[in-house]
Amino acid sequence: MLKKLFGNNKSVEEQIIAPVNGKVVPLDDVDDPVFSQRMMGDGVAIEPTDGKVVSPVSGEIVQLFPTNHAVGIKTKSGVEVLVHIGLETVSMEGEGFEGHVTTGDKVNAGDHLITFDMDLVKEKAKSTITPVVITNYDDVVENFDPSYSDDANAGESTIATLKTK
Repeated sequence: MLKKLFGNNKSVEEQIIAPVNGKVVPLDDVDDPVFSQRMMGDGVAIEPTDGKVVSPVSGEIVQLFPTNHAVGIKTKSGVEVLVHIGLETVSMEGEGFEGHVTTGDKVNAGDHLITFDMDLVKEKAKSTITPVVITNYDDVVENFDPSYSDDANAGESTIATLKTK
Protein backbone atom coordinates (compact mmCIF):
# COMPACT_ATOMS: atom_id res chain seq x y z
CA MET A 1 0.00 0.00 0.00
CA LEU A 2 2.74 2.47 0.95
CA LYS A 3 4.62 1.70 -2.24
CA LYS A 4 1.55 2.65 -4.27
CA LEU A 5 1.02 5.85 -2.28
CA PHE A 6 4.56 7.02 -2.86
CA GLY A 7 4.81 5.85 -6.47
CA ASN A 8 7.47 3.20 -5.83
CA ASN A 9 5.57 0.26 -7.23
CA LYS A 10 8.47 -1.26 -9.16
CA SER A 11 8.41 -5.02 -8.99
CA VAL A 12 11.65 -6.68 -7.86
CA GLU A 13 12.84 -10.25 -8.24
CA GLU A 14 14.37 -11.72 -5.07
CA GLN A 15 16.34 -14.95 -4.74
CA ILE A 16 16.16 -16.79 -1.45
CA ILE A 17 19.15 -19.01 -0.83
CA ALA A 18 19.41 -22.00 1.48
CA PRO A 19 20.09 -20.93 5.08
CA VAL A 20 21.17 -24.48 5.96
CA ASN A 21 22.56 -27.50 4.12
CA GLY A 22 19.96 -30.15 3.45
CA LYS A 23 16.87 -31.32 1.59
CA VAL A 24 14.42 -28.61 0.48
CA VAL A 25 10.79 -29.70 0.83
CA PRO A 26 7.33 -28.06 0.55
CA LEU A 27 5.85 -26.46 3.67
CA ASP A 28 3.12 -29.11 3.35
CA ASP A 29 5.71 -31.61 4.68
CA VAL A 30 6.14 -29.70 7.96
CA ASP A 31 4.38 -31.48 10.83
CA ASP A 32 3.07 -28.27 12.36
CA PRO A 33 -0.12 -26.55 11.14
CA VAL A 34 1.34 -23.08 11.81
CA PHE A 35 3.73 -23.74 8.92
CA SER A 36 1.96 -26.37 6.78
CA GLN A 37 -1.23 -24.28 6.68
CA ARG A 38 0.86 -21.17 5.96
CA MET A 39 -0.42 -19.22 8.98
CA MET A 40 2.96 -17.42 9.17
CA GLY A 41 3.24 -17.02 5.39
CA ASP A 42 4.40 -19.10 2.43
CA GLY A 43 7.82 -20.55 1.80
CA VAL A 44 9.70 -23.84 1.90
CA ALA A 45 11.35 -25.99 4.57
CA ILE A 46 14.72 -27.66 4.80
CA GLU A 47 15.67 -30.89 6.55
CA PRO A 48 19.13 -29.74 7.75
CA THR A 49 22.25 -31.89 7.71
CA ASP A 50 24.23 -29.68 10.11
CA GLY A 51 23.81 -26.83 12.59
CA LYS A 52 25.14 -23.78 10.75
CA VAL A 53 22.52 -21.19 9.71
CA VAL A 54 23.34 -18.43 7.21
CA SER A 55 21.24 -15.56 5.93
CA PRO A 56 18.97 -16.55 3.03
CA VAL A 57 18.84 -12.92 1.80
CA SER A 58 20.71 -9.63 2.10
CA GLY A 59 19.01 -7.16 4.42
CA GLU A 60 18.57 -6.17 8.03
CA ILE A 61 18.02 -8.41 11.05
CA VAL A 62 14.59 -7.29 12.25
CA GLN A 63 14.17 -9.97 14.89
CA LEU A 64 16.38 -12.47 16.66
CA PHE A 65 14.33 -14.47 19.12
CA PRO A 66 15.84 -14.42 22.65
CA THR A 67 16.15 -18.21 22.45
CA ASN A 68 18.13 -17.92 19.16
CA HIS A 69 15.90 -20.55 17.50
CA ALA A 70 14.52 -18.14 14.87
CA VAL A 71 15.60 -15.03 13.03
CA GLY A 72 13.80 -12.52 10.80
CA ILE A 73 15.52 -10.62 7.97
CA LYS A 74 13.99 -7.78 5.94
CA THR A 75 15.29 -7.14 2.42
CA LYS A 76 15.71 -3.73 0.83
CA SER A 77 12.53 -4.33 -1.19
CA GLY A 78 10.54 -5.06 2.00
CA VAL A 79 10.35 -8.86 1.91
CA GLU A 80 10.48 -10.29 5.44
CA VAL A 81 12.00 -13.77 5.70
CA LEU A 82 11.78 -15.89 8.85
CA VAL A 83 14.15 -18.82 9.41
CA HIS A 84 12.71 -21.03 12.16
CA ILE A 85 15.08 -23.77 13.30
CA GLY A 86 13.20 -26.96 14.12
CA LEU A 87 9.73 -27.51 15.53
CA GLU A 88 8.86 -26.80 19.16
CA THR A 89 12.42 -25.57 19.70
CA VAL A 90 11.24 -22.52 21.66
CA SER A 91 10.70 -24.91 24.59
CA MET A 92 14.48 -25.55 24.64
CA GLU A 93 14.81 -21.97 25.97
CA GLY A 94 17.94 -21.29 23.93
CA GLU A 95 19.84 -24.41 24.99
CA GLY A 96 22.01 -25.54 22.08
CA PHE A 97 21.53 -22.31 20.06
CA GLU A 98 24.09 -19.54 19.61
CA GLY A 99 23.23 -16.29 17.82
CA HIS A 100 25.96 -14.48 15.89
CA VAL A 101 23.93 -11.36 15.00
CA THR A 102 21.71 -8.86 16.79
CA THR A 103 18.62 -6.92 15.78
CA GLY A 104 19.56 -4.03 13.50
CA ASP A 105 22.60 -5.73 11.97
CA LYS A 106 22.98 -5.51 8.19
CA VAL A 107 23.72 -8.89 6.61
CA ASN A 108 24.52 -10.26 3.18
CA ALA A 109 23.10 -13.50 1.86
CA GLY A 110 25.36 -16.25 3.18
CA ASP A 111 26.46 -14.44 6.38
CA HIS A 112 26.58 -16.69 9.47
CA LEU A 113 23.52 -16.03 11.70
CA ILE A 114 23.10 -18.89 14.17
CA THR A 115 24.81 -22.13 15.18
CA PHE A 116 22.76 -24.92 16.73
CA ASP A 117 23.46 -28.36 18.16
CA MET A 118 21.73 -30.79 15.77
CA ASP A 119 21.93 -33.74 18.17
CA LEU A 120 20.44 -31.74 21.03
CA VAL A 121 17.59 -30.47 18.82
CA LYS A 122 16.91 -34.06 17.65
CA GLU A 123 16.80 -35.16 21.28
CA LYS A 124 14.75 -32.34 22.81
CA ALA A 125 12.53 -30.92 20.04
CA LYS A 126 9.84 -32.35 17.80
CA SER A 127 11.93 -32.05 14.63
CA THR A 128 14.98 -30.36 13.11
CA ILE A 129 13.05 -29.34 9.97
CA THR A 130 13.65 -25.65 9.33
CA PRO A 131 10.86 -23.59 7.72
CA VAL A 132 11.95 -20.57 5.68
CA VAL A 133 8.85 -18.38 5.44
CA ILE A 134 7.97 -15.00 3.94
CA THR A 135 5.99 -13.56 6.83
CA ASN A 136 4.55 -10.64 4.86
CA TYR A 137 3.81 -12.80 1.81
CA ASP A 138 0.29 -11.49 1.14
CA ASP A 139 1.48 -7.87 1.22
CA VAL A 140 4.58 -8.11 -0.94
CA VAL A 141 4.68 -11.26 -3.08
CA GLU A 142 3.15 -11.37 -6.54
CA ASN A 143 4.78 -14.61 -7.72
CA PHE A 144 6.58 -17.35 -5.75
CA ASP A 145 8.59 -20.15 -7.36
CA PRO A 146 10.10 -22.69 -4.93
CA SER A 147 13.12 -24.80 -5.92
CA TYR A 148 12.99 -28.20 -4.21
CA SER A 149 16.22 -30.16 -4.00
CA ASP A 150 17.68 -33.17 -2.20
CA ASP A 151 21.00 -31.46 -1.57
CA ALA A 152 20.89 -27.68 -1.10
CA ASN A 153 24.09 -25.91 -0.05
CA ALA A 154 23.80 -23.19 2.59
CA GLY A 155 24.71 -19.78 1.21
CA GLU A 156 24.75 -21.05 -2.39
CA SER A 157 21.65 -22.92 -3.57
CA THR A 158 18.56 -20.95 -4.56
CA ILE A 159 15.55 -22.39 -2.73
CA ALA A 160 12.98 -19.92 -4.08
CA THR A 161 12.59 -17.02 -6.44
CA LEU A 162 9.88 -14.44 -5.89
CA LYS A 163 8.60 -11.34 -7.58
CA THR A 164 7.36 -8.50 -5.41
CA LYS A 165 4.14 -6.61 -6.07
